[in-house]
Amino acid sequence: MDAFTAIASKRDERRYADRPIPDEVVERILDAGRLAGSSRNKQDWEFVVVSDRDALAETVYAPENVRTAALAIAIVCPRAFDVGRATQNMMLAAWGEGVVSCPNGVADASAAANLIGGEPAIVLSFGYPAKPRDPDSRPAKEWSRRANRKPLGEVSRRA
Repeated sequence: MDAFTAIASKRDERRYADRPIPDEVVERILDAGRLAGSSRNKQDWEFVVVSDRDALAETVYAPENVRTAALAIAIVCPRAFDVGRATQNMMLAAWGEGVVSCPNGVADASAAANLIGGEPAIVLSFGYPAKPRDPDSRPAKEWSRRANRKPLGEVSRRA
């Protein structure tokens, strides 16, 4: 799918099929995060693939979202802007592979840090969708029109 269709059709998803994500897809997701731009090209992030999703679930605001995912990645990084760039890259790369995702806020950063060896800025959950979705089922403009977002005219202007 083209980049705009991927962006327009991507939705955060919290319900996952009981199906593992192949290692090569996990690697592409991680590599997409690595390829994100970072402040002054410091790249001082760490992407932690967390195997104990049940324990990690207890540290986020929406535990079931992490507990039922096939993959959970915690991003440790001091700069929120860089975290956002890596996060979006990972989620879009996943969607390009048919894998849905959702960002999760960290409710107990100290407990999460004890679990993964660093304080996560965000936790991402990934899995194949419980209900299959086909991004090519409609044009990108239609996905955009149906998005639950403010109209472009309300959020953009020229100065």
